[in-house]
Amino acid sequence: MTTNGSDSAAKPPAKDPWDLPDVSGLTVGVLGGTGPQGRGLAYRFARAGQRVIIGSRAADRARSAAEELGHGVEGADNAECARRSDVVIVAVPWDGHAKTLESLRDELAGKLVIDCVNPLGFDKKGAYALKPEEGSAAEQAAALLPESRVTAAFHHLSAVLLQDQAIEEIDTDVLVLGEARADTDLVQALAGRIPGMRGIFAGRLRNAHQVESLVANLISVNRRYKAHAGLRTTDV
Repeated sequence: MTTNGSDSAAKPPAKDPWDLPDVSGLTVGVLGGTGPQGRGLAYRFARAGQRVIIGSRAADRARSAAEELGHGVEGADNAECARRSDVVIVAVPWDGHAKTLESLRDELAGKLVIDCVNPLGFDKKGAYALKPEEGSAAEQAAALLPESRVTAAFHHLSAVLLQDQAIEEIDTDVLVLGEARADTDLVQALAGRIPGMRGIFAGRLRNAHQVESLVANLISVNRRYKAHAGLRTTDV
């Protein structure tokens, strides 16, 4: 009786999903870093020891915001922010999302891009989700940035809590979406740099719409309960 060596060979053990890379040496850029969400993320990453550059259409405004944040945060115009950063978080308003990314296609080429934009509308009934032609903000980013590695994360964070200097930990999970495991691992690791926060893989970019849309529900929760609700994933 013969045995096929390839069949009998033991399979390599599955990679531990919590075996994440060291990202402490990466420079994080935040486009839209002068807005509430961008400022909050920049502050938390810088406080955790990450090198951070915030970008704005106006360099002076970015530098002024960086000075207010402290912790070594730098300010620059969006193009310089993108060029000097290893990882770039997109935290711009939805109505300027496409135009901003189109203008930075060259500067973002080869970069890991993390889109945290939530396409929302508002009326008398409250917030509601918008669905871009591409399917989601993240998929729009991927279409506009074919030479970048686009992921989606950091959608469900309270800007109020992120900016509150009295809060030591942000008690929440971050749903991370992307096409390549190496990229989503990096984003998960970045999320884990912020005390109290975990990054959880949540699928490919085609699933980004429902993640972005959930923010409309969280806004309703926050209004009803006067809270700053986030998410926790159980049994993980």
